[in-house]
Amino acid sequence: MTRALRILVWNEGVHESLNEPAHIGEIYPDGMHGAIADGLRELLPGAEISTATLASTPEHGLTEEVLASTDVLLWWGHMAHGEVDDAVVERVHRHVLGGMGLLVLHSGHFSKIFIKLLGTSCSLAWRNDGERELVWNVKPSHPISEGVANPIIIPEQEMYGELFDIPDPDDLVFISSFAGGEVFRSGVTFTRGKGRIFYFSPGDQEYPVYHHAEVRKVLANGVKWAAQPGLERREPGVSNLQAGWYEPAPVV
Repeated sequence: MTRALRILVWNEGVHESLNEPAHIGEIYPDGMHGAIADGLRELLPGAEISTATLASTPEHGLTEEVLASTDVLLWWGHMAHGEVDDAVVERVHRHVLGGMGLLVLHSGHFSKIFIKLLGTSCSLAWRNDGERELVWNVKPSHPISEGVANPIIIPEQEMYGELFDIPDPDDLVFISSFAGGEVFRSGVTFTRGKGRIFYFSPGDQEYPVYHHAEVRKVLANGVKWAAQPGLERREPGVSNLQAGWYEPAPVV
């Protein structure tokens, strides 16, 4: 019998603790992590879904034991990237290389873990005027875009624009356009080691984007794509194969 997927939604939780913006408690009464987790529970009813924040103890809620039992980690960060312990980042990095899935959300593009995995600045253009965002599905054959509206219409959202300083992605799944004329590679995938990574930009603390049905569908699809529950969690490493290790079966 296939076991349930184990999913951890991580959010630094600083906006919520500071009540910044002042209306965040109205749109996200259980925090952004709570809204994201609720959407996943709705669409992945058989999964085991938990949450953690920067203030979670021990080790931001990202201990070795927790990560070892996590199939997919979702990461939202913004105000406190520098407060994430480097030892925790190294641990998450090792688990991703070993096969844990990782979904990096919105301003998580500047997280230590995303920059470490991608090896670039991950910088971009931005403007927060509450503009309409259209999220265009440019790879309808990809599992992450299955059953998703084209375009996803988000009435108000922070603008992210090019140039987005990332390596060429494995897959470009979504491109967003904004009322101001900008475009942005808003849904991209990468493989690092044995781990699958999906970056998805819609979702800001100012707006109720994580209640949007189509955004929730994308995140659920992303989790299913990134999960590899049957994979042995081991970071790729050097091996020293001795001559004769492979003996082909005799031809009968």
